[in-house]
Amino acid sequence: MTKRMFIMIGGVLLLIAVLAFGKYLQIKKLIASSPKPGAQTVTAIKAEESQWQPQLTSVGTLVPVRGVDVTTEIAGLVRQVHFKSGDEVKAGQVLFEMNADSDIAQLRALQAAADLSASVLKRDKLQFAAQAISQAQLDNDDADLKSRKALVAQQQAVVDKKTIRAPFAGKLGITAVNPGQYLNPGDKLVTLQTIDTVYVDFFVPQKQLAGLSIGQKLNLTADAYPGLAFPGKVTSISPKIDAATRNVQVEATVPNGKRQLLPGMFANVSLDQGEQKKYLTLPQTAITYNPYGSTVFVLAPPPADAKDPLKDDKGNAHLVAQQVFVTTGPTRGDQVAILTGLKAGQTVVTSGQLKLKNGTPAVIDNKVQPANNPNPTPQEH
Repeated sequence: MTKRMFIMIGGVLLLIAVLAFGKYLQIKKLIASSPKPGAQTVTAIKAEESQWQPQLTSVGTLVPVRGVDVTTEIAGLVRQVHFKSGDEVKAGQVLFEMNADSDIAQLRALQAAADLSASVLKRDKLQFAAQAISQAQLDNDDADLKSRKALVAQQQAVVDKKTIRAPFAGKLGITAVNPGQYLNPGDKLVTLQTIDTVYVDFFVPQKQLAGLSIGQKLNLTADAYPGLAFPGKVTSISPKIDAATRNVQVEATVPNGKRQLLPGMFANVSLDQGEQKKYLTLPQTAITYNPYGSTVFVLAPPPADAKDPLKDDKGNAHLVAQQVFVTTGPTRGDQVAILTGLKAGQTVVTSGQLKLKNGTPAVIDNKVQPANNPNPTPQEH
């Protein structure tokens, strides 16, 4: 009985093995007869070395060498305005005259009193010489004269403040002050700016501090003048690091003879750091950034031992993709520097990577290529 059972079990297992082997042969035949995938269309570029000037970039704000909102120290009524909006003025030039009639009258009264005190002092000196008055009287006369002269000087200052002058040479802004208008102390009257030379203030991370120096050259660009660079140089580096941002403030001087740059403008700043270097460069679209590292796809002919490589209409084998790890360096515009992982002359995929894996045949079509400009400028449409 036991022998028959073993024979039956053995027969069942043998039947299962035969059926499984037949299924395996069927699947293998189906895989062998399935069509091979076609080549994927990608864009590609040859990795080449190019001269690279290391740069430090930042965003800055333009400020005038000298700039002020002209105001008044005392209240009063405007009598005359001696300029037009936008005029060029010299240092000390009269801008506004305020009504000072009562102040001038008060000044004349005080001056008359001072003159009288001077006469009294002169007469008392003669009497003192004749021993007709005491030294105390003479001292009182001298103190009275000095007091009255001080009052005259004080009133003269009030009269002078009723004439508002340019504190320095520069270009005036637009004023809304008119004759007959009453002014209060601190009212803004007109803006005065010196803009033949301007400053640009910007911030740099503390780790870049070693690359900064007084006299270092830079280029400044502004949205108002696309494609135009304004040269300048670093003139001041703050001795203090901002504890909140860990940045250091830097100020550079930029010549502005044509007065194209205006205070308050936003500016992009680029500082050259060190000597030019040679880097292998690629468009940034060629790089696939992953948590485990950066990769690119390199296209190369299939290996000599490849079985049935996919061929084009002319019988030439298609290039195949191979994913390689790279180490990226600094970036500029649309480009990124490759430090390791590639050699000059290798063909690298710049778009279409999502369709690729190791060994995928590829066709290069560069009718539309990704941007690869080291100094791109914004385009308006």
